[in-house]
Amino acid sequence: MTWVEAGTGGYQVALDAEGRVVCRNAAGRPLKSVPSKLNDDPVVTGLKQLTEWLAAHRRSCLEDVERWMVRSLPVPAAVLVAVWPDEAWQEVLRDVVVTGVDGEVAGFLRGADAERGLGLVDLDGDTVRLTAGEIRIPHPVLLEDLDELREFAVELGVSQQVQQLYREVWHRPAAVAAGTEVTDYSGGRYKELRELLGRCARLGYRVRGGHAVLPVVEGGLALEARVWVGDYYEYDACETGALSWAGPDGKVLPLAQVGPVAWSEGMRMAAALHAGRTIEGEEAA
Repeated sequence: MTWVEAGTGGYQVALDAEGRVVCRNAAGRPLKSVPSKLNDDPVVTGLKQLTEWLAAHRRSCLEDVERWMVRSLPVPAAVLVAVWPDEAWQEVLRDVVVTGVDGEVAGFLRGADAERGLGLVDLDGDTVRLTAGEIRIPHPVLLEDLDELREFAVELGVSQQVQQLYREVWHRPAAVAAGTEVTDYSGGRYKELRELLGRCARLGYRVRGGHAVLPVVEGGLALEARVWVGDYYEYDACETGALSWAGPDGKVLPLAQVGPVAWSEGMRMAAALHAGRTIEGEEAA
């Protein structure tokens, strides 16, 4: 930490390793909290604003990497090299499973260097270098050896910031039923629509036209998973409805045309909304 003088009286403030503003007195003794008389000091205010910016920056990094994964976007290796020195980016990228553009699993990302390429730990536990111009951070539903990767991650002590290996996945049945809707998670009853809408917001799902919606890119094609939540008065009781997928033109797709990532992410959304339902017996209690 770098200590900076604040106010009068010899006080000094700094940011600790967890991003909190801490203070010590003129004798160098740490204080339990920042004195109230320093709350409006420009130095303290600046540190608090910096803390907020760093938190927002880390959330942005996490959202970007998750978007690369969910949308199966190829990522130039040069981008990883450029952002790696940034601690927030490095924290989010470290230990994600990286593959080549051909889908071959390369390993867990541990470093990025302009001259030596990407440093990885492969599935044999060896440190290797990947020099490909583009890589992918694959969605877990696309990883055929997902169970083995999870076991190996436990052995390595891997703790991913991005939900990749431990993300819930749903595989589309080989013989999918005809039709355009999945009703596995329909009928999740909420006492009031505003509770369901609040759950959508907390989970990061937008609501439009009575549907919770999630954009997904599958094979370069922009799709949208939709779960009916209702367009009633916000204090009315409601239930989660059917799950469906729409193409770029807004038309509902037959289930047979829904790809593995779109299927998994749509089912994940439907399951998450259904899980917040009012359970019989709890309401009475």
